[in-house]
Amino acid sequence: MSQLSRSVAAVVAAAWFGLVSSPRAQGPVSTPHPILFVTQVPVPADFITIGSTFGNHRGTIDSVARGGDLWIRYPNGTLRNLTGLAGYGNSGFQGASSIAVRDPCVHWSGTRAVFAMVVGATAQQYQHLQYFWRLYEITGLGPNDTPVITLVPNQPSGCNNVSPVYASDGRILFTSDRPRDGSAHLYPPLDEYEVTPIVSGLWSLDPVHGELRLLNHAPSGDFTPLVDSFGRVLFTQWDHLQRDQLADLELVNPIYGMFDWSSEAANSTPLPQVIELFPEPRPSRTDLLAGTAMRGLLFNHFFPWQIHQDGTGLETLNHIGRHELHDYFDFALNGDPNLHDFYVPASTRRSIENCFHLAEDPLQPGRYVGTDAPEFYSHSAGQLVALVAPPGANPDQIVPVHLTHPDTRTQTLAPGPNHSGQYRDPLPLSDGSMLASHTPYTGPAADIGTASAPQSPFTFRLRQLVPSGSYLVAGAALTNGITKTVSWWSPDVMLSYSGPLWELNAVEVKARPVPPVTGDVLPGPEQAAFASAGVEPARLQRFLRERGLALITARDVTSRDRADQQQPFNLRVAGTATQTIGAPGQIYDIAHLQLFQADLLRGRGGVSSPDVGRRVLARPLHDPAAVAAMPLQSSGPAGSVAIGSDGSMAAFVPAQRALSWQLTSPAGTPVVRERYWLTFQPGEIRVCASCHGLNSADQQNQLEPTNTPLALVELLRHWQASTGPVLPAVAAGTVGGPGGTDVLTISGSHGGPGRRVDKDLGQPFALQLAAPPAGPTQAPFVVWARLGVPDAVEQLPSPFGTMLFPPAFLQPADPRLLTLTNGLFADPTALMAASPLPWSVPVPALGFPLVLTLQGALFDASVPAGLSLSNAVILRVQ
Repeated sequence: MSQLSRSVAAVVAAAWFGLVSSPRAQGPVSTPHPILFVTQVPVPADFITIGSTFGNHRGTIDSVARGGDLWIRYPNGTLRNLTGLAGYGNSGFQGASSIAVRDPCVHWSGTRAVFAMVVGATAQQYQHLQYFWRLYEITGLGPNDTPVITLVPNQPSGCNNVSPVYASDGRILFTSDRPRDGSAHLYPPLDEYEVTPIVSGLWSLDPVHGELRLLNHAPSGDFTPLVDSFGRVLFTQWDHLQRDQLADLELVNPIYGMFDWSSEAANSTPLPQVIELFPEPRPSRTDLLAGTAMRGLLFNHFFPWQIHQDGTGLETLNHIGRHELHDYFDFALNGDPNLHDFYVPASTRRSIENCFHLAEDPLQPGRYVGTDAPEFYSHSAGQLVALVAPPGANPDQIVPVHLTHPDTRTQTLAPGPNHSGQYRDPLPLSDGSMLASHTPYTGPAADIGTASAPQSPFTFRLRQLVPSGSYLVAGAALTNGITKTVSWWSPDVMLSYSGPLWELNAVEVKARPVPPVTGDVLPGPEQAAFASAGVEPARLQRFLRERGLALITARDVTSRDRADQQQPFNLRVAGTATQTIGAPGQIYDIAHLQLFQADLLRGRGGVSSPDVGRRVLARPLHDPAAVAAMPLQSSGPAGSVAIGSDGSMAAFVPAQRALSWQLTSPAGTPVVRERYWLTFQPGEIRVCASCHGLNSADQQNQLEPTNTPLALVELLRHWQASTGPVLPAVAAGTVGGPGGTDVLTISGSHGGPGRRVDKDLGQPFALQLAAPPAGPTQAPFVVWARLGVPDAVEQLPSPFGTMLFPPAFLQPADPRLLTLTNGLFADPTALMAASPLPWSVPVPALGFPLVLTLQGALFDASVPAGLSLSNAVILRVQ
């Protein structure tokens, strides 16, 4: 026990009975539906244990005491121990058959539930064994049913799987400490703060077929997901993108043995170095900050996030952030009077520091309740809060609501009259009432027991919340208290507990509508970029999925939300007139977006005897598939892409790996840094209008940029040219005079500079020819085709321009040539009868690959010869 814990325990033991407030006496609790919840043997310690804010996922005996169960409480007050009735768990000595239970989630049908359970404990002294949380399903929830528990099939093994929820399509979403790519040598992932075990992120499992997918790679962990009524997956993420504090502390006291691995590979070697590149140093590193304008960065909070059920569209809930939830944080750079601390006056302050245990109000979709709890010594209990954030709600209008008094977030052994205890796991019910796990104790976590009989002052009981003035307080208890007597090996010492169990993780047992499956639609400006480059989005997405990549793009990175005045906001694209200026003063030239990927490289324990597990470090983008797909950069820092002249950006990035980035000057000096890790899915096309997305307006009070991003067009053209055949400039045709006008298209696309349109097998399309701009509107025409792509030697000069390849009626012996339609003269080889312009022929989905080059000729009133060649275009189906 630490000195702090011993001091707290002494104070608590001396003042226990005089300082705790009692819950308000109420009548029996009535609920509209049964309540499913778990019991837990109290664990006094609150660092990476079952109730902690982070690192609560471990199945070790010191993290989670055995003896709890899965319970159901019916509206008439009847209680049933479901795990006990199903043959799991026991009282007394906790050995091989003992259990602990957590995180139940009721299926949409209301007839079954999924939960996490760890089975087994040390059977004899000094026995050190591994135990993992596993996912189980239970049926038989009715008062006269026989409960049946089954292991969820095909879940990952050798790791802890917790916090399961049902997706809309039969999949199960959960958090797990499985390494992001499953590599055993990277187990366990370690957080960015204390370098302690953490879950690697949010996962999705098809239990029938065994398909497993990482939805979000979270370097410091994701917690308690839920699928809301709109189909969004909401969860708490620990955002801690800052440099390694233990490595910094070693400058004074080298006790941690921090070092860097040479790579993520299984055969990597430990190196006697600690190299960090991003973000800026912590404030304590005055040696690294000296001579710079940087003030140093501390970043540490637990925010609500959202993601689509397929893992796309990751962002904070409705794009809320520090400006909407916090009341203070400092600015990043000295020397610029435009930058200042963010501060909300106390008179208008309604902030949330952290947000745990989110639950949606069944009577008000989009209203979420949660717990704002201190990071340590709280068992993730504190003040109950609410956010009204349905899809589309503007973050500027989302105001945190304090449900219990603000004093309930403060841990104190001398509480004032407004401190009604500490709360967690709020549950709004379908009759408008609310439950929560509550303890009347107001102080920090401690052990007030003995060495052999640990005791926590936290006494979590499920209680109904009742009004008291402007706030809610704990009312009547849901149960009369569930007690148990248990003992277990620590494994070195025999420990025991006898008394009330914690009551946690309550959920309502009722049928609910299955939420829709949501997704993002490619916005208009980006659709225009794809059309300009002649690239089908579906074709690019297939390419990305095959290589484990995503595409990210922004329209104007000089545009930033007007509230963000803590980093430079007078931004200009170097060498251009593109800028967004929010105030008179210093203007920062930007030229590159430097990308960083989260590599599991930081180790602990020393190079001679490394501990297991790794923490991420930010390294410049070097993923081989991403680098190979992008054009080579002649300038700019490592892992960067150039910013377009219109302020746009586009890059291929590795999927299912956390990423971050910064805007840099032409010389590579960082100007604006991203503060979060983001993850993308294979094939995802992620669009941002601005660099810091706008709630209402940017720093120049302008609305969201709507330009067609030039950087995206250029990247798509590069990809188009590098992944298949393209046609020479002569393929532009002669319709409309010099330079030509594109009148021949495939589903509206002329194929961009490469003159190639790609279609997937099974995807229908249309062949189209428009009238020449100068007429005649009913111009006769001919369209011919060639299997494959013609060589330069096949070009054929004519009085009205150079044909890319000859028509079939000029070389009838060539089996590669086809005449699709001919209205210029009678042609028995034409595959279809002539028709007037505009010509459009729907082609059903093809079940075989095909490469076909098309060109045409038509009457054109704008040219002396009266006849012009159309542009040519390649159709590629595969």
